[in-house]
Amino acid sequence: MNALLFPGQGSQIVGMGKEFYNNFDKVKQIFNYADQRLNFPISKIILEGPENDLQLTKNTQPAILTVSYSIFKVLKEEFNMDLNIFKYFAGHSLGEYSALVCSEALDFQDALYLLHERGKAMQEAVPVGQGGMIAVLGIKVDELKKIIKSFDNKKICEIANDNAEGQVIISGNKQVVDLFQTELKQKKIRNLYIFKSCRFEF
Repeated sequence: MNALLFPGQGSQIVGMGKEFYNNFDKVKQIFNYADQRLNFPISKIILEGPENDLQLTKNTQPAILTVSYSIFKVLKEEFNMDLNIFKYFAGHSLGEYSALVCSEALDFQDALYLLHERGKAMQEAVPVGQGGMIAVLGIKVDELKKIIKSFDNKKICEIANDNAEGQVIISGNKQVVDLFQTELKQKKIRNLYIFKSCRFEF
């Protein structure tokens, strides 16, 4: 059984999809279409940054969709990938929208608009710079709950997502998340920042 998986928020990086953009007219068309649909140059933010603009949720979400859809279309139309080998299209969090678009259950145009509006709403829920999010690696969620419970804080720092065995996401007030990250490092528990300026919902 095969599944085609699409990445979620946190996978963004300035320049993502650039080789596809430089080498395939189809990708240029999709990027240009995204610019027109959103009425601002999302393609420039994707390809050139600045990183601070790409990290804004209102830009990140349509940007990841645009790149994911572009790569999918290249694989399908330029490399003639046999999509019948995939029984499922799925995605992690935001990637679910890419999966819906690529499986033709949702129109790309509608998804672009939806994700831009969704991103704006999520971004406005928490002021820029006040939220943080880290991935904690190699620990079970129950063990992490105990560490959080013993961690002395009166602000927001909670488990946002149990991604998989050995990968749990913590989010909350950035200052508290920073302190908690220091606590994890002292305990030699691997972790990495996903967002240094984020919304709390994952």
